[in-house]
Amino acid sequence: MNAPRNTGTRTADMGRLFRALRFSWQGLKSTWASEAAFRQEVIAIVFLFPAALWLGDTGVERALLAGSLVLVLIVELLNSGVEALVDHVSKEHHPLLGMAKDVGSAAVLLALLNAALVWILLLI
Repeated sequence: MNAPRNTGTRTADMGRLFRALRFSWQGLKSTWASEAAFRQEVIAIVFLFPAALWLGDTGVERALLAGSLVLVLIVELLNSGVEALVDHVSKEHHPLLGMAKDVGSAAVLLALLNAALVWILLLI
């Protein structure tokens, strides 16, 4: 049986926060190291994010422009996680595993199209 955890204290909460941040940082680093698409998107966003803040006339416009970029990274991270899991499960072709990878790729495409549409609609 598991020993009771020290929950509800500030020390326990801070420890959990730091562990979560460490795991998140590890996820970002491993995705950066293994996914060229993620690296390309991050590099593009390094230039586009400041442009979003400069080009938006209102806080809402800035949030939409910048948020659409962040959404692309979020979806790319989820897609990379799905791909890693699929590759771990089996190297052999299986229709459902192929479908999982295709659906993840489609989600990234939709996030990119969403970002493009937001930028076009707000800047034209």
